[in-house]
Order: sequence, then structure tokens, then C-alpha cells
Amino acid sequence: MRVVIRYFFRTLRLILTPFVLLSEKLGGGKPVQRSTEAQQKVDAACENLALYQFKTCPFCVKVRKQIARLNLNIEKRDAQHNQTHRTDLEQGGGNIKVPCLRIRNADGSEQWLYESSDINTWLEERFGNVA
Repeated sequence: MRVVIRYFFRTLRLILTPFVLLSEKLGGGKPVQRSTEAQQKVDAACENLALYQFKTCPFCVKVRKQIARLNLNIEKRDAQHNQTHRTDLEQGGGNIKVPCLRIRNADGSEQWLYESSDINTWLEERFGNVA
């Protein structure tokens, strides 16, 4: 019975994957426009951020849409297919769960933020105010 359930969900995932990726491309909206100076400051701040994600995870798509909407240059790390990123996520964040935003603070410490809604709220608070 477990095998049947496992194959059912694998098949369902294969069928839904193109729709999940298509929704990301079509539903992004217009990115935030900033002055050149403001965008350079945002880009510099984003150098301390990395998003650990799976390409077809709907919650990761939600965060990537927010990143695109806010016009952020955040490095995306595939924790599904890249063993190095997967290990970094497990050792730094404590478990392999995506999406996860790694925030490197000015003092060198790291904060690992899980949950798509929490990540989107943090990004909105930090980068949502267009100057």
C-alpha cells in the first residue's frame, strides 16, 4: 500500500510541476522601481542573503515571486540537487526545510529564517520601502 501511495504522489508531482513553474513566470507582477543609487544600496544589502530552495516547491515559488516583485538580487541555492548547499542548510539552519533565507549579519553571525510567510514579511519590511 505504501508503494502505491508513494507512486501516486510522485505522479501527481510530475503532473503539477509545469503548472507551479508557469504560475511563477506569469504571476509575478511589475517589479519595484528604484533610483540607481537606491538599487545599488539594495544590491549591496542582498550580497549578505542566500535563499535555500527547491525549484518546484510552491512555498519557494511564493518567496521567489516576492524577491522578483521587490527587485532583489538574492542568490538562490538549490538544496534539492546540490549536496553542498543541502549540507550547508542542515548544518547552519538545523534541518533540511525550504524555503530558508540565510541572513549574514554585519558582525559575521548568521540567522536562518524559515517559513515563506516569515521570509516574505522580513523582505517587505527590509526592502519594501522605495525611496
